[in-house]
Amino acid sequence: MEKILVLDFGGQYNQLIARRVRDCHVYAEILPYTTPLGVIEKSGYRGIIFTGGPNSVYDEASPHYDPEILSLGVPVLGICYGCQLISFMAGGEVRTAPVSEYGKIGIKTAGNSELFAGVPESSVVWMSHTDYVSRVPDGFSVTASTADCPCAAMEDRARRIYAVQFHPEVTHTEFGQQMLHNFLYRVCGCSGDWVMDDFIERTVGELRRRIGGSRVVLGLSGGVDSSVAAALLSRAVGRQLTCVFVDQGLMRKDEGDSVERTFSSLFDMNFVRVNCRDHFLRCLSGVTDPEEKRKIIGREFYNVFWAEIKKLGEGGFFAQGTIYPDCIESGKGDAAVIKTHHNRVSLPGDVKFDGVIEPLSELFKDEVRVVGEKLGLPHGLVWRQPFPGPGLGVRIIGEVTEEKIRIVQEADAIFREEMAATGYETELAQFFAVLPGVRSVGVMGDHRTYEELVVLRAVTTDDFMTADWAKIPYDLLARVSNRITNEVRGVNRVVYDITSKPPATVEWE
Repeated sequence: MEKILVLDFGGQYNQLIARRVRDCHVYAEILPYTTPLGVIEKSGYRGIIFTGGPNSVYDEASPHYDPEILSLGVPVLGICYGCQLISFMAGGEVRTAPVSEYGKIGIKTAGNSELFAGVPESSVVWMSHTDYVSRVPDGFSVTASTADCPCAAMEDRARRIYAVQFHPEVTHTEFGQQMLHNFLYRVCGCSGDWVMDDFIERTVGELRRRIGGSRVVLGLSGGVDSSVAAALLSRAVGRQLTCVFVDQGLMRKDEGDSVERTFSSLFDMNFVRVNCRDHFLRCLSGVTDPEEKRKIIGREFYNVFWAEIKKLGEGGFFAQGTIYPDCIESGKGDAAVIKTHHNRVSLPGDVKFDGVIEPLSELFKDEVRVVGEKLGLPHGLVWRQPFPGPGLGVRIIGEVTEEKIRIVQEADAIFREEMAATGYETELAQFFAVLPGVRSVGVMGDHRTYEELVVLRAVTTDDFMTADWAKIPYDLLARVSNRITNEVRGVNRVVYDITSKPPATVEWE
């Protein structure tokens, strides 16, 4: 299988670059810039892409790499910081730009660069830099410029080394995907052998060979990743698979029943449902701190899950719905904790398995969805919107109670029904209801009320790194608001969150 290396220098778009490469049917994997040159040299990559990053190349503390990587004979594409790093490594010069460039910028290409084949001479790209290449290295020529950046792209065609100051991987760059396609096919000589049908058949065969006649236990959350992993394992080994579904009572309305119905009827497997809503409510009683709630929900889920697993006996394999982003070691240094979540489960010492199986560990989320549809999972499950690991526990601000769960479930269900009925749900990346723990005065009939406020949140985004609040039509919002205040007991006011990310996050906690 052809492989492209995305060498991560701390850029926020490292995963997006790899996904865009895979969109071109070429497999890409991400490694940190600390990966030894010898490891890269032996891996047989068809090409290497340097990511962007927040640093300046002339800062001694910034991430650098062995300049010998440019002499491996493997094509290289540097993006943003990666462009500056190539210049620095090859003897060029990088300085602070007289004018920083951010956002959409007009660019002009020059010459007949392979990288810009099929790209108009003038187009729009996405810039984000304060430094720039002030002098290109010997052997390089400038192939693109902007009004304020004399070297927006450069190349050494003889050595197949290319660099762009902008970000071709983001959708704001008009012909970015064409540029990446040109690098992969015209420069690296790829043929495009990364196909989902091939992945399914190859993975099923590998699973059968590895598992043999042993049993497999999978923790099924009802989310996309674990559901697709279950479907893939079911195709491979049938009733050798046991799925354990822990319903902690913090899912959306009727979702637990839907998960059980789907996997009990569509697939050949053993399905075990553990209902433990009351236990989780007791553990969360009086807790208001969001991080503490996350820790309690994660800890108790772990305890309940493994208590059930121990009943099944020892031996066989433990399977997880781990996907590729969960496996990546970033090139970044330590990052501040915004919120904690865990997709990989550590096994307790007193539970013995013959091994761990992660059948989706090569895939990004969008690729997982493609596999799910090809395996026959319901469309609604495959395209289920992101849902936080702690569930509604972090969409209820403050203490979690049975009454608050009821309110947010019912309000959320109404929101989803109206979005689905109008077809507007396909326009949105994520939408949901939040219970912020705020009461307000209202009037219902001839009576004064003092009841809960519900917040509606809806966003549009390509990658969830940034997100814009969705401009839902007023009449649709009005219908949702009217239904919630009339049908959900205990709610007398509905508001709409019009904050983008940043400065907010998509979720409230």
